[in-house]
Amino acid sequence: MANDLTSNITRKVLRAFIIAIEKQRVLTKTVNTQTFQGKFNPSSGDYVDIKRPHQYKSSRTATGDISALSPNDIIAGKATAQVQNYITVAIEWTNKEEALELDQLEEILRPAAEECITELETSFCDFMITNAGLSTGTPGTAIDAWSDVAAQMSLMKSIGVPMGEIYSVMNPFTVQNLASAQTGLSADPSRLVQTAWELAQISAPMFAGLRAISSNSLSTWTSSDASDRSGTLSGDPDVTYLTHKDTMRQTLPVTAFGANATIKRGDIVEFSGTGALARSYIHQKTRQPIFDGSGNFVPFRASVVADVTLGASGEGNIVVSGPAIYEASTQYNTINAAPVTGDVIDVLGAADGIYQPALFYHKEAFAIAYVKLPKLYSTDTIAVTSDGLSIRCSKYSDGDKNEQKIRFDLLPAFACLNPFYAGKGFGY
Repeated sequence: MANDLTSNITRKVLRAFIIAIEKQRVLTKTVNTQTFQGKFNPSSGDYVDIKRPHQYKSSRTATGDISALSPNDIIAGKATAQVQNYITVAIEWTNKEEALELDQLEEILRPAAEECITELETSFCDFMITNAGLSTGTPGTAIDAWSDVAAQMSLMKSIGVPMGEIYSVMNPFTVQNLASAQTGLSADPSRLVQTAWELAQISAPMFAGLRAISSNSLSTWTSSDASDRSGTLSGDPDVTYLTHKDTMRQTLPVTAFGANATIKRGDIVEFSGTGALARSYIHQKTRQPIFDGSGNFVPFRASVVADVTLGASGEGNIVVSGPAIYEASTQYNTINAAPVTGDVIDVLGAADGIYQPALFYHKEAFAIAYVKLPKLYSTDTIAVTSDGLSIRCSKYSDGDKNEQKIRFDLLPAFACLNPFYAGKGFGY
């Protein structure tokens, strides 16, 4: 009987493929991969929801009599994971090439794994940039000192982000900027063969309470084309938690920006008032305003989640991630005072600037899941990593063309669990 390798070729190839993927992953190892694992199935559709954690406030009384006080509300919010587009690498070769040239097929296909994971991490990074509610520094100013990195952790601590796995991800040239100040901060050099994750470590074990890592998959955004980047609120935004509990996104009615300006997804907006008009981040447990190292309010910022073209008077609605919540109960507040009509709003950065920020975030800021794809009518193998990443490998052929074909597919789902647990970082 002639040899027949069809039954095991996809297993051999996928085994090499999954090993290569695990060596290349960085960003997708740093976020929550368990919350939505296994949740997507034929009955789930493209969206899966989970409850957001509840928030409460405490009270202080001289006698313990709370009869005159308002009790905490229980308002159920949800975080949603949404299925993204397929990520596919498809390859074909002729029967003659297989007979004469492809003696190490799994080695030849290994670079496909690198392309697959690079596309996954870049698209996930783009999602993170869009939904990260915090920011530090000035867009366009490079991070060139460890104090710029420390500022990211200072902001997170100041607003009450819980300690745990916290990361700052920056591009390789930022790492170069920090090299002169990196004495004693290098990762363990003892291992000769290291994965991308191990090589990504900039400081060991941590710096300023966070783990600094590098990645070449950081995404970019092009800022608003407006030369007049300062406007005002044209109405009082809705600042209730009930309105924003499911999306953690807020609509800001604005005016007085440049005529017909386009505010871009990824842009950072800042409430720039001073004195009685100062709008500051607050600690989300104590509800106290946040002050910087100079004793000034840290102005409230938010990230634009969708492009919007404003009118002839610079009017329109900007939708942002990281809503300004201000209620009398203070239970869910995120800002020290309610934004009102006339408040000044600035879009940070320069017109048409192209920016690639560092990303800083708590592990529970984002979640990623992978849909286990059903098999095609071909020779299929599915591999799943320990944290749920599911890859399908399908081998099939075109008999008329005498060609062999193979494709690798993964279908991810992304979720933002808390925009106040993540931010975009620049230098000062």
